[in-house]
Amino acid sequence: MDETIGDTMQYAILYNSASGNTQLVAEALERALANEGAEVALAKIAHSGAAEALVASNAATADAVLVGFWCDKGSCTQDVADALAQLGGKRVFLFGTAGFGGAPEYFERILAGVREKLPEDAEYLGGAMCQGKMGTGIRHRYEGMLAEHPGDDRIQAMIDNFDAALAHPNDEDLARIAGVAKAALGL
Repeated sequence: MDETIGDTMQYAILYNSASGNTQLVAEALERALANEGAEVALAKIAHSGAAEALVASNAATADAVLVGFWCDKGSCTQDVADALAQLGGKRVFLFGTAGFGGAPEYFERILAGVREKLPEDAEYLGGAMCQGKMGTGIRHRYEGMLAEHPGDDRIQAMIDNFDAALAHPNDEDLARIAGVAKAALGL
């Protein structure tokens, strides 16, 4: 275990969530770490509120910082990038959700891109992602595209992916990400 005798490990979890998917993962991580006896501070990164979230989570004194994001055009939002830029010298674990996905290679590409936003002196502990449901407006847009291009297999695949994403993040996703995080933290 990554703990000094007599000391309780302290973790900060920062997350940005547009639809609630990443928040579900953050809360699952909070429970999983607390169940290991750790002290956990959870804070949401609000629009242009990276500094406030860092302070609220006690990230400066945490043994490690877990940062969650929703996939925005293949990366994280600028708010998350701003928070990551302030984590120099910290041990960092990344977690995220994406509407498209399921393929580990896709998630790894996203994590690699987000990881690049960390300062050079941050220690990257690893990361994990899962699929997350998307807003109904996206399905309506896909349906409109299919109406304009009937029989387009690519558009139909997008609709099928949207429907599959409705069940995520599920309990299996949450348990898997918590397991990866605990292993990365040495718990």
